[in-house]
Amino acid sequence: MKKNLKKFSWIASTYYAEGLPFSLVQQVSVQFFTQAGASLQVIGLLSFFGLPWNLKLFWSPIIDLFGNKKRWLVIMELILGAVAALLIWPAQHLNLELAAKIFMLMAFMSATHDMSVDGYYIQTLDKTDQAGFSGLRVAAYRVAMLVGNGALVVLAGWASWIICFLTAAVMMWGLAGLHHRILPNPSSNDPHHLLNRWEAVREAFQTYLSQPGIIWALAFILLFRAGDAMMFAMVTPFLNHLGYGLVARGILTGSIGTVTGIGGALLGGIIISRWGLKRTLFPLTFIQSLAIPAYAWLAWATPDIWWVGVTIAFEQASAGLGTAVLMVFLMQRCQENYQATHFAIGSALMSVAATVVGGFSGFLAARVGFVDFFLLAFVAALPSLVLALGMPGKLYKDS
Repeated sequence: MKKNLKKFSWIASTYYAEGLPFSLVQQVSVQFFTQAGASLQVIGLLSFFGLPWNLKLFWSPIIDLFGNKKRWLVIMELILGAVAALLIWPAQHLNLELAAKIFMLMAFMSATHDMSVDGYYIQTLDKTDQAGFSGLRVAAYRVAMLVGNGALVVLAGWASWIICFLTAAVMMWGLAGLHHRILPNPSSNDPHHLLNRWEAVREAFQTYLSQPGIIWALAFILLFRAGDAMMFAMVTPFLNHLGYGLVARGILTGSIGTVTGIGGALLGGIIISRWGLKRTLFPLTFIQSLAIPAYAWLAWATPDIWWVGVTIAFEQASAGLGTAVLMVFLMQRCQENYQATHFAIGSALMSVAATVVGGFSGFLAARVGFVDFFLLAFVAALPSLVLALGMPGKLYKDS
């Protein structure tokens, strides 16, 4: 019991630390630019802040080959706190050009931190615990998003953006100190002592790409978030279009939405742990996709705030289910000794759609309007449903 409580504690805190800078880069930046009056096109282009997550697979082997993952994640948390503090300068005068440069720097640091945390998790836990705690890690990540897109955004509305970013910096520094103290040291399992280090890098990529059914797996990973990414990129400007200000958006998307997202993630982890990925992949992916036409209805009907809250709650809960599915799917693609690299490859490919589709979503939304835009986002989600339904059985390690 005591051992499980310790695992619970460090898993929750590390994935909270992973989620907070991601929220700052991908969510709080959108709130910042929206309040500053940026156009739909510019807000859509903020999705390209996701490029470091797309490209991280190219430097992910460094995490496996040099130093240990605990040291990596503590150092990156200290750096992320410093970068969050840098945002105080553009926040004073809503300097969007300087803010964009700092957010991109934060994105690179955050992507590196993600690889450290994910690699540490996979290296420290056995496969049963990896699946069993998948709901917790997603839930902790979403708590961080609740703090970022909820509490910090509301704080910016009530006080100032300066206080918002200073608070984020202090949290990251506090987490670095906590993790330096409480994280157990990872096992010193070094498979590369007889190999040239860069030969080991090549082997990591080769072993990932030589897995059975990898073409199906890669297609599913690439397309899984296509519709959601298209929708997510425009949710904040859409709510702004409906007349909801900074504080209201922080409560709706950051607080209500994230709480239901945490519930969805925990439920998804329980469902997958009980019935296995093979039986739950399509149903949970299907539920995730249903949130997109709900936004099309919101744009068409423009109902009162109660229905807006219900729609956001459903969308976030279904996204939590989908995230739990995808995380387990990615972890099942990881092989021993190359966990950080393999997970980084999968998670980088996962975010390609979010970057590319999200990056051009503002241009499309400005051209066709929000109703047609959300309907087109649902069409973009259909290929992932087809792949989930026809996924070969050999891709499931729990079958």
